[in-house]
Formats: sequence, structure tokens, C-alpha cells
Amino acid sequence: MDLVVVGAAIISDGRLLSAQRAEPPHMAGGWELPGGKVDPGESDEDALVRECHEELAVKIRLRHRVGADWRLSERSLLRVWTAEILEGEPRALEHLALRWLSPHELYDVDWLPGDLPVIDVLARQGLS
Repeated sequence: MDLVVVGAAIISDGRLLSAQRAEPPHMAGGWELPGGKVDPGESDEDALVRECHEELAVKIRLRHRVGADWRLSERSLLRVWTAEILEGEPRALEHLALRWLSPHELYDVDWLPGDLPVIDVLARQGLS
């Protein structure tokens, strides 16, 4: 059975929130969409709301699913939703840094390989 990882494409004022990984060492410094692993018995959507609260201290509302399942490895896959912030200002509680990217800045950060195909879709669709 696949490990499910969820990610949030948080969009505000036409900009996408990116987060720089602090760990594990082989991923540290790379940029990703906020999110994390789905716990047993937890829905994907509930996990994503929880993860964004834990990582960023914000309350989000999920909007639209981006694509289907994105394969991260032989045993894990990524599911992504666009989202908006309902409460709070994002803080890097578990990341090295956060950065808001406008459409022309989407490729200014070094995205982790698993997130890059999602960024490509978001770039084509526009950040709205």
C-alpha cells in the first residue's frame, strides 16, 4: 500500500507559497509545497489542513485538486490541492524559509523533484 503525502498550493493575491525544507538532510534546502503524510484513519483533506496548521500556523480551506496522484517513489504518492488562507499569517515553524512566488518567479527556487511536475501544471493554469 502506498504512503500518501498531501500538499497545499496556497495561493494569495496571485502568488504561490513555497517552503524550504529543513530536513531530512538529503532534502534540506529544497523547496516544496507545504503538507505532509496522511495519518492512519485520517482523510487526505483533513491531513492537509492539519499539516498546514502545524507547519505554518494557518487555517486553510481547500479549493481544487491539482491533477490526480503524483508518484514520488515506488512506495509513495503526492496528492495536491489549491488552497486559500482563512486565518493567520504563514510562519516557517518547520521550514528554513517561506517565499511567496508570483507567476514569473515560480522557477526561481530549487523545487524538489516530486513537486516540480505540480508546479508545471500550476504555471500552465495560472495562479488564481
